[in-house]
Amino acid sequence: MKRIFRKLMIAICCMVSCNMVANAGNDKPIAVNALPVKAQTLLSNHFNNQKVMLATTESGVVSRSYDVVLQNGTKLEFDKKGNLKEIDCKQGIVPALLIPQAIKNYLKDNYAGQSVKKIEINKNEYEVELTNGLDLTFNKHFQLIDID
Repeated sequence: MKRIFRKLMIAICCMVSCNMVANAGNDKPIAVNALPVKAQTLLSNHFNNQKVMLATTESGVVSRSYDVVLQNGTKLEFDKKGNLKEIDCKQGIVPALLIPQAIKNYLKDNYAGQSVKKIEINKNEYEVELTNGLDLTFNKHFQLIDID
């Protein structure tokens, strides 16, 4: 009986795992007005002159995210509430108002003349890519913790 139960549990785990993998990467195109209000506001405040070429939503097992691609190639990712998680400016730089002040101060003091091309905002870290290709990682208190 233990063997049958064990095999049944393995089979169930395999089915659940396969279902998770099958649901990952299921981007669905959406209209811009289907984005969370917070994301729409950020786009209109900072990228009003850029046309949205594609907006998608991805539903994971426990989370939802939104991706937006602008006409100039800039890519933005938002969480389910519309909070910015990542911005990657392929052809330009991240608008200064989207960079935390403490990071701007650090860059002014240590990397004058460099601009930010990309920011990834995680729960405990900010990863910043500069125009010279340097990657800086700050903790949630905006202290530099890594340079790559």
